[in-house]
Amino acid sequence: GTFGRVKLVYHGATDKTYALKTMHKSEVVAHSQVTNVLNEKSLMMLCNHPFVLRLMATYQDEGELYMLLELALGGELFSLLAKRAPLSDKDARFYASQVVSIFNYMHGLKVIYRDLKPENLLLDEFGYLKMVDFGFAKILHDRTWTLCGTPEYLAPEIILNKGHGYGADWWCVGILCFECLTGGTPFVSNDPMQIYQKVLKGATPTH
Repeated sequence: GTFGRVKLVYHGATDKTYALKTMHKSEVVAHSQVTNVLNEKSLMMLCNHPFVLRLMATYQDEGELYMLLELALGGELFSLLAKRAPLSDKDARFYASQVVSIFNYMHGLKVIYRDLKPENLLLDEFGYLKMVDFGFAKILHDRTWTLCGTPEYLAPEIILNKGHGYGADWWCVGILCFECLTGGTPFVSNDPMQIYQKVLKGATPTH
């Protein structure tokens, strides 16, 4: 991330390997990320799902924050798509079904994710997904109005700033399926504003 570094660490007593994310407290404060870091920690600790990267423990010392994370060394789904897309229907269903399982679970906890994209889906040693990066996730009581996420994946209601709910996550599942099956997202431009216009018009590329 912007101010996080990840190290591979080994715990001798249990013979297990983990990822240790470290963050300088001064950088967290300088970037006004204190609330976001604490929110991400609490939501990751809340979630216990086989396809969500597990936060094992957190620590701190005078200058650093530490997050001990489950290990997923298979790379990002983004890299896999870059090499192999378009995927077969079977493979696309395999990955999409795991995201559907995650969102069913998270929404049951009243957590909205709001940042689905291939870069935030890691692969474990068996080829299953591990969702990471809860920076935009939050507890949802009714609707929320924050404009956040990746332009190509934003739902129309987020762009229109009319308030959005869990449906914004389900919109992203559709975009992910399209990207798995075609190798690209349906609404594309170098200018985010043009992407938003295409989303609102329902424009799709010609294939």
